[in-house]
Amino acid sequence: MTTAKRMIKLGAFFNPTGHHVASWRHPQSQADAGVNFKHYVELAKTAERGRFDMIFLADNVAVREANMAALSRSAQYIANLEPLTLLSGLAAVTEKIGLVATASTQFNEPFNIARKFASLDHISEGRAGWNIVTTANHASAKNFSAEQVIAHRERYERAKEFTRIVLGLWDSWDDDAFLRNKETGELFRPEGLHTLNHKGRWYSVRGPLNVPRSPQGYPVLVQAGSSDDGRGFAAEFAEVIFTGALTLASAQEYYSDVKSRAAALGRDPSKVLVMPGLSPVVGRTEKEAQEKQDYLQSLVHPIVAREILSSLLGGVDLSAYDPDKPLPELPPPPNSDGQSTRDNWVNLGREQNLSIRQLALRATHGRGKSAAIGTPEQIADHMEKWWCEGGADGFNIQPPYQPGSLNDFVDMVIPVLQERGLVRRDYEGNTLREHLGLARPPNRYTQAGGPRVEDTAGVAA
Repeated sequence: MTTAKRMIKLGAFFNPTGHHVASWRHPQSQADAGVNFKHYVELAKTAERGRFDMIFLADNVAVREANMAALSRSAQYIANLEPLTLLSGLAAVTEKIGLVATASTQFNEPFNIARKFASLDHISEGRAGWNIVTTANHASAKNFSAEQVIAHRERYERAKEFTRIVLGLWDSWDDDAFLRNKETGELFRPEGLHTLNHKGRWYSVRGPLNVPRSPQGYPVLVQAGSSDDGRGFAAEFAEVIFTGALTLASAQEYYSDVKSRAAALGRDPSKVLVMPGLSPVVGRTEKEAQEKQDYLQSLVHPIVAREILSSLLGGVDLSAYDPDKPLPELPPPPNSDGQSTRDNWVNLGREQNLSIRQLALRATHGRGKSAAIGTPEQIADHMEKWWCEGGADGFNIQPPYQPGSLNDFVDMVIPVLQERGLVRRDYEGNTLREHLGLARPPNRYTQAGGPRVEDTAGVAA
């Protein structure tokens, strides 16, 4: 593990055409990005040239349900490649950058997830990460023989059991279990194989995993929960946390809270890395940056903007309200999921006295994450302030349109951050854990005090 000084961590969040809702219409974006492998290869190589810690891919297991007039004008989460398959391809054309994909605990089995991410870690020689989500989307449930997702708290309780099982399966083999000795005929040491035998409330998983222990021990665990249950889950398991803070004050509150929770659980808070989303529009001058932003906004259809805001507010129908007046007191959302996101946007509208139309246009940029518009120095100032003042350990960069704005960030902002000594000039390690300054976890069966092979029943419970 590297012992280099603390630096800003960087993720490159590849929403296919970009994170602005009208990105697919921009002349510097790839309209068919969702299924264009060469497009992703270009993005991955650009991010690696910028010395990013990781690539991040979100996932959806359903076509979004939305107003059809809005849906038919949007390219986001409609039709795109499955992320683990895509990252396996990108592993072959990159050398250092981490590869993080989302996978749901509700629509997968622990054994499948353990096997797939361990495989990606081997394929990439130690660069894999799993973004753990519980999935609140009822449209997804309908693709998996259910009408709706399970209740919020129960999803998180089940996700805890799911994650503990995955961690247990990743310890199925000692690091030195495989001898592969052709002369003696010994492929592996029998005592180096461990069977989980988990029997819990939701899952019964015997194991062992049929993939050797991976280069990182465990792929890096990533999470993005902002609710109370989500924060608790992140504090217990996450090594990287993606957040949607819109202001420095909200970022500081989240940062302090989740680090305190992690410390209370006996974890080192410095090894729980908080990375807010940031969607930058970079220009050589302020005027150029604003012109880029204005052009993007000119591509937004009003019904698309309203639909994005509606989703961020929990699915409340905004069609009956005057778009040029502030948000009224809203009815309760259809379900309790996304309450923290809803509160963030309601508070932003109140604090800045924004009309529904203005708030909706704000939401189109970065899909509800923080935006920064300005010169390379101003973008760097923004990042440095959040990093220095307890709001972030790094940022999950969400280019508004791709590849154009990713190129702008790498070519213009990265050199400023490097000059200030805030990001690396070159990779010092080879694995994602090394990039992030995270230790390789020991195998529970071989570390001092670990459970004996015969005592493994329920070890992940």
